[in-house]
Amino acid sequence: MAELTTTLLSPVILFFVLGAAAAFARSDLDVPEQVAKGLSLYLMAAIGLKGGLEVSKAGFETQMLSVGLAGLVLSFALPFLGYVLLRALAHLDPLNAGAVAAHYGSVSVVTFVTGVAVLESDGIGPAGWMVAVLALMETPAIISGLVLARGTLGNIGRTRNVEGFGEHSIWREVLLNGPVVLLVGAFAIGLIAGPAGYAPVAPLFTDLFRGALCLFLLSMGLLAARRLREARNLKPVHVMLAVVIPLINAAVGLAVAFLLGLPPGTGAAFMILCASASYIAVPAAMQLALPRADAGLYLAMSLAITFPFNIIVGIPLYAGIAERLL
Repeated sequence: MAELTTTLLSPVILFFVLGAAAAFARSDLDVPEQVAKGLSLYLMAAIGLKGGLEVSKAGFETQMLSVGLAGLVLSFALPFLGYVLLRALAHLDPLNAGAVAAHYGSVSVVTFVTGVAVLESDGIGPAGWMVAVLALMETPAIISGLVLARGTLGNIGRTRNVEGFGEHSIWREVLLNGPVVLLVGAFAIGLIAGPAGYAPVAPLFTDLFRGALCLFLLSMGLLAARRLREARNLKPVHVMLAVVIPLINAAVGLAVAFLLGLPPGTGAAFMILCASASYIAVPAAMQLALPRADAGLYLAMSLAITFPFNIIVGIPLYAGIAERLL
């Protein structure tokens, strides 16, 4: 309990709470969009670099392949579980259930970055190659969501005249979305540069990292709370599922981490990936591929409910469970 309280009271999480509280109080506090975007780019580059650096120092571990394969399978499979719950409990139509379910199989980069910072502050930082697992888990859920929404793989692609589908190729949006490209690229740079190459830029990407994360989470707290205030189609059952589905996914991640023999930090990071819900890459893909799906619903659930839940409650909870059971 003491460790959980310490994590909840960390500046990283408290800055998010501050942003949310300010938005609910209708304060004029704001983080300019371009500043928030710049902080996001910085955080993606920093976490990718540090992951590549750790791998360059320790080498590729044998667990990396098994965890990466498990992440791929879960990213594809978890939307099916979410789809069943959304259809049975929220009574969503197949189009919207598939669109929402895709968010809960993919990953939130910001949730992962925050989780890594919290785990490192607790002294149980995950393996550096978890950045690569994150990248692997981004895409399969999008494919699953489209299959569930449309009932076939045949309609996934460049389709202009098919009802519910956008004009441009979904594959470009899936494979070349900015955060994952930057993460993977920075990971490769850290891997190639090694400790000697990283040393000159360490003051920027290591010493300033936690402070930049605090400011970014302040902006995310403002955004999440304002999105929740503006939500029109959000019902109590949607709020409930936006909390329950991440918990179920985290439990699945914990079981896989236990079977693979992962240490607490890496296992907690895997739980965080399984429990997180994408609110950047997947919404962009869904708006492109399924423009008739209710964007207000899937954004409200993933960004306004699941993201704050994971930041404030989920990450400390997953870290505590992993420390005790793994």
